[in-house]
Amino acid sequence: MNKFMEMLERVLLPIADKLNNNRYLSALRDGFMVALPLIIFGSIFVVLANLPFLDMLISEDAYTKYQDALGPASAATLSIMGLFVIIGIGYKLVQQYELDAIYGGVVALAAFLILTPQVLEGVEGVIPTASLGAEGMFLGIITAFVSAELYRFFVQKNWTIKMPNGVPGAVSRSFSALIPITLTLSVFLLIRIVFSFTPFDTVQNFIYTIIQEPLTALGSGLTATIIAVLLIQVFWFFGLHGQIIVNSVFDPIWYTLNDQNLQAFQAGQELPNIITKQFVDTFLVGMGGSGMTLAVVILIFLIGRSRQLKELGKLGGPAGIFNVNEPFIFGLPIIMNPLIIIPWIIAPVVVTIITYLAMASGLVPAPAGIIVPWTTPPLISGFLATGNAWQGAVLQLFNLLVVCIIWWPFLRLLDKNYYETEKESSN
Repeated sequence: MNKFMEMLERVLLPIADKLNNNRYLSALRDGFMVALPLIIFGSIFVVLANLPFLDMLISEDAYTKYQDALGPASAATLSIMGLFVIIGIGYKLVQQYELDAIYGGVVALAAFLILTPQVLEGVEGVIPTASLGAEGMFLGIITAFVSAELYRFFVQKNWTIKMPNGVPGAVSRSFSALIPITLTLSVFLLIRIVFSFTPFDTVQNFIYTIIQEPLTALGSGLTATIIAVLLIQVFWFFGLHGQIIVNSVFDPIWYTLNDQNLQAFQAGQELPNIITKQFVDTFLVGMGGSGMTLAVVILIFLIGRSRQLKELGKLGGPAGIFNVNEPFIFGLPIIMNPLIIIPWIIAPVVVTIITYLAMASGLVPAPAGIIVPWTTPPLISGFLATGNAWQGAVLQLFNLLVVCIIWWPFLRLLDKNYYETEKESSN
């Protein structure tokens, strides 16, 4: 066991450290965090617009008007979530260079819109909302990185307009950003013109065909998801925030799959994906936090004899209900604890497989694309994430039982060690 742990530490820790400190992954993660409140707002109104049995209680016409009245909430947030992510990435990346971050956000947005294809209706150019959501996500991320770096390059080269002393600060900063923004956006305009002469016609078509479609197909598979879950657990075991590290890579894929399901759900069509952002967040992380440690809380109250575990259960239990489990990760402890490495790694993988098979077989509806706040307690979150389906809550309850069974012998061993140590100390 010691040699195995030393090998994992030698191989994985340097990789995790580089990923955690990478400025681009950090900006990507923080960009999604900027968009999260807006995404949750839109998701709440998707739930309200699709309340169970409401269509049976009121007339069809009234139900249609009710949904139409709430529709703009999701249309202005979830349907165009790519825009918020782009602004967040551009802002956060330029901020890391200690420059005026707001211009990083707006130049990223403008660059993306220059590259985004327009559907002509009469004399007006209309950008489809699909291009601002799932289909445009990868293009938006790449554009945000490149535009922020170009803007930073031109600013640091001092290709700026210097205003005399006495000019208000806001005016001076605006003129200072003029040349870097102009040069940056000119590059993207040139890119658009060049691609108009290719078979792809637009950069977005190129990105979607060559990059986004294959990656999304890969990320929607069970194997890739199991690998992601394993990495999350292993990183946490060594004291690194596995969720942040792995999500930095997989979030663009999972959110794209999520948005595809949401569009299908709102249109009353069959959901195309099982693996989505909410598959991971609701049925894995949303079971007490990373590693689904709400099961550990339950077991502590059922079989715990040691004073340490009982106190840990009292202190960490309430937070665990809302999927905050740092007290258990650091208090059990989970980090570098060889007694619990097996259930810590195995349980999430088993639940991933069970959840996938339950949804693939049709026993449980796939996630509807509704972003449920990560602090939502289990059962409630499963019900909401599956489009108000009771089967989602039942699946969470079943998964919780499975995790309890996997953890049972290992927690008993840990509890026995703590209990005997406490007895020896008291004598």
